[in-house]
Parts: sequence; C-alpha cells; structure tokens
Amino acid sequence: MGRVEDGVTAEELEDWDPGTSALPAPGIKQGPGEQAGTRRLSQKCWEPEPDACSQPGPALWSRGRARTQALAGGSSLQQLDPENTGFIGADTFAGLVHSHELPLDPAKLDMLVALAQSNEQGQVCYQELVDLVSATRPRQGCHGERALPRDGLLDEPGLGVYKRFVRYVAYEILPCEVDRRWYFYRHRSCPPPVFMASVTLAQIIVFLCYGARLNKWVLQTYHPEYMKSPLVYHPGHRARAWRFLTYMFMHVGLEQLGFNALLQLMIGVPLEMVHGLLRISLLYLAGVLAGSLTVSITDMRAPVVGGSGGVYALCSAHLANVVMNWAGMRCPYKLLRMVLALVCMSSEVGRAVWLRFSPPLPASGPQPSFMAHLAGAVVGVSMGLTILRSYEERLRDQCGWWVVLLAYGTFLLFAVFWNVFAYDLLGAHIPPPP
Repeated sequence: MGRVEDGVTAEELEDWDPGTSALPAPGIKQGPGEQAGTRRLSQKCWEPEPDACSQPGPALWSRGRARTQALAGGSSLQQLDPENTGFIGADTFAGLVHSHELPLDPAKLDMLVALAQSNEQGQVCYQELVDLVSATRPRQGCHGERALPRDGLLDEPGLGVYKRFVRYVAYEILPCEVDRRWYFYRHRSCPPPVFMASVTLAQIIVFLCYGARLNKWVLQTYHPEYMKSPLVYHPGHRARAWRFLTYMFMHVGLEQLGFNALLQLMIGVPLEMVHGLLRISLLYLAGVLAGSLTVSITDMRAPVVGGSGGVYALCSAHLANVVMNWAGMRCPYKLLRMVLALVCMSSEVGRAVWLRFSPPLPASGPQPSFMAHLAGAVVGVSMGLTILRSYEERLRDQCGWWVVLLAYGTFLLFAVFWNVFAYDLLGAHIPPPP
C-alpha cells in the first residue's frame, strides 16, 4: 500500500481520529518523543467553526489549505483544491482515492458523491470530508438548504429483504437524502427495536388474560369486575401513582387494542429504528403520562384505559414532521396516507367521545375519558416534533428542547398540585373506587 503522493499513508488516513488532534505528516523533523517522519497538528485547525464553509476570503483559504495538507500531504494540495477555494470536487477526490488505492469505505465515497450532487458545483465542503473520514454524520451547514439529488437509495439493486426494509424505513422517516444514506449505511440490526414490540406484546397478553377471565372481548369496561384491576387509572385511586402509567396496558376492547397495536407497530417501530429506544420510549411515556394527568384535570370523574396517549404522541409527531418536510419526504402516496391517518385518528377520538357521553350499555360509573388522545397529540406536536427533527443531533444543544422540557415540567408540577388539592377544594363528586 503506497502513499498519497508524498502525503500520509492509507493506513494512517484510515486510523486517524480528529478528536485526538494527532495526524501524521511526512517530511517534518520530529520533536522529542515523536516518531520519525511525523508531526503533530494542533486540534484547533480541525475544529469546525460556525458557517466555516460559507465564509469567503483569506480565512476560508487558510483553513482549507491546512485541512487539505493534513488529508493528502503537501504535493496533493493542488490536486484536491487547485484554486484554493475551500471546497473539494467529489470526482477529483474519488479519482485520487482509487488511483492511490486508499482503503476508504465505499459507503463513505457514496456519501461523498451524494453530498456533491446536492449542490450545483459538484463540490464538498472540507468539514463534510473530515466528517466522513472520521465516521461522523455530515453536517448540514456547508451548503445551506440543499436541492437533493433525485437518484438515491431507491435505485440500488441487489438488496436483501432486511436491507430493503431498512431502506423503506429510511424513506418513511427521514426527509433528507444525506440522512437517509447515512442511516442506511450505518444501521445495525442489534439492538433491535425492542421497546415498541415489548409494549405491544404486553398489552396483548394483558388483554387476553382479562378477556378470558371476564369472558368479554368487546367493551370490557362495562363489566363490573374490570375497574377493579390494579392497572386502571381511577380518580378514586389517585394516590396510587403507578396507575398514571400502567393504564396503558388496559383497553376498552378488541377494537381499541387492534387500532393502537397496529399504529405502534407501523409507526412506532420504524421511529425507534431510526431515533433509538431512549428517545422514542421517552416520547411514548410522556404522552401516556400527559394523558392521565390531563384527564385528572379536565374530566375529574372519569377513569382512563388504553395506550392512546402514547400512540397519539408518536403519530402526531410523525405526521407533523412529514408536513413540515413535505418536499423532502419521499414515502409513496404520502398525501393519501396522510388523509387516511387523520381520518382513522379522528374516528378513534369520535368513538371515545361517544362511549364517554352516550354509553350503549348500562354502566355502574363513568366510562373512560377521551382527553388522553388529545393530550398525547399535543405532546407529539411539541416534544415529539423536536425529537424527530434532531436525527443524530444532541437534544441538549438545542434551545427548543429546553423550552419544551420546561413547559412539560411546568405542566407536571401543576398537575401534581391539582391532584393533591383541587379535588377537595372544588368538592368534586367522584365515583367510589371499585
């Protein structure tokens, strides 16, 4: 394996980590404790600066020159950036890699070409090149708003069944071609999306157990023994705090369970595959908790069952993300699917309202409230949209995330005080606990 001209070796380029600030470069007299023929570059010249690739003039030229020298060595500088523009032509760099047999991951070269196709000049910002070499997801700040290429992952032949599913998930969830390619090439099957699958399985098992015990599979809430479950949220059992979450495992009947399970698997699993277990579980549980607390404030006499708060948080976040990135989303029949999703979600809310105020069968007490659906939708549009728009970006670095957390925390604090004091102060007549 040879060198890139008289620059660094291929092995050195592959092993280089920008975070260590150490990059070998030839032809420099070594200092004390250094190996022969190497030098240490300061980390400062590699640190990304805001809008660094969009700033013209000497500053850009000097940064580009330093980065090019570090990547390819002195005599390769003119080959990569002959006009000292601060950008690299993708075809030029790819040809240089192939001609010198650099063992660069083909997926990274493919990403490089995709980045270059996203601008009219067919060039890549130096920071994007550094990110690819160091296995970091390319940033979006070098070219501003991109006109992404039309030919993407959909045109890749010869994929297995699982990789085709991963490609389908990428186009269902992510609005940017660069993000889709990055997810497709970096995705690993381990760990699998266990949260949504586990929640759905637990809900099905609980429903089957209570269905067999009560010998009732539709409108289970009308059975007098149903509300005695330790999982159901009932206003008379507010002191049992676990019920504000565990009600998600109970359902009115087969129709509600089927609707929620279908959406959890069709939308929740792809979201978890892309955004990870922690973020999606946080969003789902935040919707569930907000649902029961909202019912305790707005419909003080009603119990709550079903995972609709979490389901509507996921669905509303995904639908809002699709609408806000309509031009970039390439999922098929997106308008038709959007209309169908809204119709199904509205129908489920309408059914819940009907059961709450016009129960079809005699009941011993109020039927479950529908406010959990609406609370979950609000959580999805606020917290969920912030999460979905931050693919592989740290939430703690975004001001909007802290604003959403502050609002949600304020709501939780208010709801706790309401449940502790308001029922007695307002003299609410709640049904006796079962």
